[in-house]
Amino acid sequence: MAVKRAQFGELENKTPIYEYHISNDNGVEAVVLNFGATIRNIFVPDKDGNRVDVALGFDDYKKYFDNDCFLGATVGPTANRIAKARYEIDGKEFILPINDGPNNLHTDMNNGFHKRIWDATEGENSVTFTLKAEDGDLGFSGNRVFELTYTLSDDNALELHYHATSDAKTLINMTNHVYFNLSGHNAGSILDHTMQMNASAYTPVSSSEAIPTGEIADVTGTPFDFRKEKTIGQDVNADDEQLKFVGGYDHNYVIDGYDWKNLKNFCNVSSPKTGIKMECFTNLPGFQLYVGNFLKADGAKDGATYKARDGFCLETQVYPNSINEAGFPDCVYGPDREYDNITVYKFSK
Repeated sequence: MAVKRAQFGELENKTPIYEYHISNDNGVEAVVLNFGATIRNIFVPDKDGNRVDVALGFDDYKKYFDNDCFLGATVGPTANRIAKARYEIDGKEFILPINDGPNNLHTDMNNGFHKRIWDATEGENSVTFTLKAEDGDLGFSGNRVFELTYTLSDDNALELHYHATSDAKTLINMTNHVYFNLSGHNAGSILDHTMQMNASAYTPVSSSEAIPTGEIADVTGTPFDFRKEKTIGQDVNADDEQLKFVGGYDHNYVIDGYDWKNLKNFCNVSSPKTGIKMECFTNLPGFQLYVGNFLKADGAKDGATYKARDGFCLETQVYPNSINEAGFPDCVYGPDREYDNITVYKFSK
C-alpha cells in the first residue's frame, strides 16, 4: 500500500492543486485531487491483466475549473435538487441559488465544495480531505467542518467516508459524482453493462424539473426494476413517462432495508468487455442512477470526447428534496447529530 503526492496544477493565485495516488499491491490505484476532493482516476486490472481507467475525467487541470458535468466531483454541502431553491429549518427560511429551472441543483455551480481547495492529510493507504465552512456560507447555517477520507483496501475496495460537524442545525446531503465506465473511461457507451440492484422502490419525479413527487413507488413491472440483472440499455429508451421526463435514467432509488448504522450492498455492475465488476455499498437510504443522458465533455483524458451515456453515476444520498418532504429521510444535522456515512466501490474481475 502506498500514497504518493504530485502537483497537478495551480489556481490563479498560485495555490497548488495536488493529486494523490493511492495504490495497493493488486494493481488498483485511485487518484484524487485536493481541488474539490475530486476522483480523477480509478485504475483496475481487467480479465486479461490490462490496466483500465474506469473513471471519467480530465488530464488538464484547468478543465476542472468548469466541469459542468461534475466529473468525479464531491458535491456539497447538498447534492441533487431542492424545489424552488428554498427550505426551512425550525421555521427559518433559507434561500439557495436558482440554477436549474426554478430549483437548486448541487448547491452552487461556481462556488460549491467541488470548486474549492481542501486540506489534505495522507495516511498509509488513505487521504483525508478537510474543508471548513462558516455560518451563512452559500446560504447554509452553522460553522461546519467537513471531512472526506478516501481509503483503498487490499481487497480492492475504494471507501469514501464522509463526516461533518456543525454548531447549528443545518442541511447536509453530500455525494460524489464520479462517472464510471467499466470498459474504460474512453470506451464509449455503457449501455452494454449489466446491472443488478437491491432496490424495490424509487422516487418518481413530477416533470422534466426532476423534483420527486413525494411518492415512493414500487419498481415492479416498470423499466426501473433492476432486481434481476439486466443491461443498462435494455429499458433505458422504453415508452415510459418517467424516462421521457429526464431523457433516461436519472432517478433516486430506495435501498432495500437501508440502515444508517450498517453498510448495504445496493448495486452490482459489470462490463462484458473487460470482465471488471463493481460491488457498491452504503449506509445511506438512497442513490441516484444517472446514465449520462446529457453528458458532454471535450478534451478529456487521453484526448477523449465523452458523449451521452458514455458513463454512469451511482450517487449515494438522502433522497432529493428530502428537506421539503416530510415522508423522506431526515437530512438535518447539528450539535446533537453528526453527519457520518460511508460509500464503498469494490472492484474485481
